[in-house]
Amino acid sequence: MKEDRSLTPQEVADILQIAKNTVYELIKRGEMNAYRVGRKVRIDPKDVEDYKNRTKSQKDSSINNPSLIQPTLSKPSSLLCDEASYPSRGFVISGQDALLDILSRYLQVHPEGTHALRSYVGSYNGLYALYQGKVQLATAHLWDGETNQYNISYVKKMLPGTPAVIIHLACRMQGFYVAKGNPKNITGWEDLRRSDVTIINREKGSGTRVLLDEHLKLMGIDRQRIKGYNRESSSHLAVASTVARGGADLALGNEKTGLQVHEVDFIPLQQERYELVARKEDIGQPPFRAVLEILNSQDFKMELSGIGGYDLKETGDIIAET
Repeated sequence: MKEDRSLTPQEVADILQIAKNTVYELIKRGEMNAYRVGRKVRIDPKDVEDYKNRTKSQKDSSINNPSLIQPTLSKPSSLLCDEASYPSRGFVISGQDALLDILSRYLQVHPEGTHALRSYVGSYNGLYALYQGKVQLATAHLWDGETNQYNISYVKKMLPGTPAVIIHLACRMQGFYVAKGNPKNITGWEDLRRSDVTIINREKGSGTRVLLDEHLKLMGIDRQRIKGYNRESSSHLAVASTVARGGADLALGNEKTGLQVHEVDFIPLQQERYELVARKEDIGQPPFRAVLEILNSQDFKMELSGIGGYDLKETGDIIAET
């Protein structure tokens, strides 16, 4: 280790044999000293040695005193908020899509970013939590059957008196999951009228459930006559798996998840708009500026392109202000 130059986070990660993101986390927690040169983070070799010596001492102490050993969590509780609770402070992003995990990772290392917490709730509950101040960014994919628009009318109604900004994330394809080979020959919304078709539904408040209910209303279909309508599950993956194992003939969900489940075919029906919602009063603050910069960056878009399943033509665009 050379003492006459500073180290990059990646070099520190290589020395300590940890992930680069872990280095940033150590810096944010104050466990490792660092400084900035412009927009770059740098660490002195001496500070790396100090960290190693300090953690070595802690390890030796815990060996001599087993009561100091802390249990390891399989998923850090600070990173996850369940549907029933939210942290009292912090920067919380609600929503379930994997692209939000990628956004959180980019946000953690951005110069103006922050350590984002995640709340895995549906669109309706996410907007309600934003109105209550329990989250800082909510995601929505709520289709209005009367206007054929996504999100805008819901944001206006669910954030009364609260100016908001709607930022486009991506377009995704929604459709039916059916058993491999489509033995029931299901082709579209009209098949929901059939008495020989059983569904597995999403939970109330999810964008997918709203999409189904809006179409049922427009078609004049009595939802209570649909077999399985009252059976609910809380994720695309769960309903697709139910169809794969023969527990239902169809479920509504996005294409990307359907491709992950064996023995399921996907019938595309409608492209949806998946978008972020923030309070307008917050949009000028550093973490929100960081989010906009990340969404418009080529690195972020290239990573999502590599995953596939997203239309990114409008990613980062401000779609509306209410």
